[in-house]
Amino acid sequence: MRTFGAVLQALREHQGLSREEFGELVRFSKHTVASVELGRRMPDSVLVERAEEVLGNTGALRRAYPNLARQPGLAAWFRRWAGLEQLAVTLYTYECRLIPGLLQTETYARTLFTYQLPPQDDEQIEAQWLARAECQRLLRERPNTAFGFILEEHLFRRHTGGVEVTRELIDHVLEMAELRNIEIQIMPTKRENHAGLDGPMQLLETPETQWFAYCEGQRAGLLISEPKEVSVLQQRYARMRSQALTLTDSVSLLQRMRGDL
Repeated sequence: MRTFGAVLQALREHQGLSREEFGELVRFSKHTVASVELGRRMPDSVLVERAEEVLGNTGALRRAYPNLARQPGLAAWFRRWAGLEQLAVTLYTYECRLIPGLLQTETYARTLFTYQLPPQDDEQIEAQWLARAECQRLLRERPNTAFGFILEEHLFRRHTGGVEVTRELIDHVLEMAELRNIEIQIMPTKRENHAGLDGPMQLLETPETQWFAYCEGQRAGLLISEPKEVSVLQQRYARMRSQALTLTDSVSLLQRMRGDL
């Protein structure tokens, strides 16, 4: 990945383009360009094709791309969805099992990794955290992407990892809720009607206005691209937005839970 990034940077500089100018031409942020050039981020195939067009169609990037090593710490069945996340202009998440990876603190995530079965060694745990931390950069590096989260109230009341871990987690979620591109709603435990009883889901929209959905189970995940199936999940998520607490009431509930710890 570092070698690929160095070649991309050399081709860009040969064309006399700054990262910001190049980013505008390929329709990616300068931060994404920098991450790819420094070998920190796996480039998306769309970026590769657009870069080829901008940088003279040498074919070097296109031929090198299939040989790139994938990011460590990501399950094979999750990688395609992770690639789509890098492009998303809209990303919605409903969770009823645990705090979504994009909102986890390091201590909360490491707690989950430590008690995972079968057990993992320190190197595996570190790789998983680094992969998760890299994904979390999306929240701050993509201010024009709209992120929406609907989280079950009991996820915070379970006190995963203990009181201190939960206190830090709530503080972090409240901080994220202050960003204008992030909406966080809490689904109260006492709720007579609930459109999400079939389980967690994620929905995203690409720059080409194409929608995808992702549902994850115990040992595998399902990427859904069929428009009719995605539409069903969109309807359910829309109903849950009306069933969950408002943005203001959600923040108030989190603050009260924080005060009760």
